[in-house]
Amino acid sequence: MAPIALKRVYEQAEAEDGTRVLVDRLWPRGLRKDTADIDLWAKDIAPSNTLRRWFGHKPERWEEFAKRYRAELAASEGQPQVEALRAISRKRRVTLLYAARDEWMNNAVVLRDYLRKRH
Repeated sequence: MAPIALKRVYEQAEAEDGTRVLVDRLWPRGLRKDTADIDLWAKDIAPSNTLRRWFGHKPERWEEFAKRYRAELAASEGQPQVEALRAISRKRRVTLLYAARDEWMNNAVVLRDYLRKRH
């Protein structure tokens, strides 16, 4: 399995990023679609709107958010995208892109760990 990296979508794209996948349900503020360096927008595997709003990036809700998001991933209609990401990551590096300011508590962290454990 190739490495799965994480990066804020606002950071400069680099050749070593590999396949750049936006994993947020909403398009990032201030980022133009026609100039964004994104290979795939995997919004179907992002946390549901209900879960995203409930979490609100509150650190005290992080563990419960991660648990609920993993449950959504396991039961998700987005399983084809999960499997597509797994297939890509077996062949080349994938960088999961997120808009959140917190680099340690965001859905991309949970998704990366989910993809790693389920290979």
